[in-house]
Amino acid sequence: MRDPRLLDRICGAIVIVMTHFRIREAASLLGVSDDTVRRWAADGILTLSTDATGHQVVPGAELAERAQALASEPDPGDDVVRSARNRFVGLVTAVRVDGLMAQVELQSGPHRIVSLMSAEAAEELGLEVGSKAVAVTKATMMIIEAERA
Repeated sequence: MRDPRLLDRICGAIVIVMTHFRIREAASLLGVSDDTVRRWAADGILTLSTDATGHQVVPGAELAERAQALASEPDPGDDVVRSARNRFVGLVTAVRVDGLMAQVELQSGPHRIVSLMSAEAAEELGLEVGSKAVAVTKATMMIIEAERA
């Protein structure tokens, strides 16, 4: 797939090419199935178009809006208000206890999160492989990476 940030020249005019994602990649980015993306398109929540190679694609801007809408939906039963905005709900995939410390791994969609905490905290939280947990982080610095142009 060509670089979506390239500019095309058509009849002397410059046309900015908007970023689009194929259904499978869109689903992966939103943490849902391909069928869910298709259903949202059928329901008018997302717009599908066909790219130059004949594949159905979704505009990146619409995916960003949908991602924000999904992230802002409150957790039913969550009565806690917090200042940290970075929450990752997932499944505990590993708990390694060594003396006073524990290393806990959480899989949240495609994201692997590793946390170091006291063994006492891990025990009090009842963290074990297969249990549901939420990683919450408040960062003063966040690094964002993108593919080279």
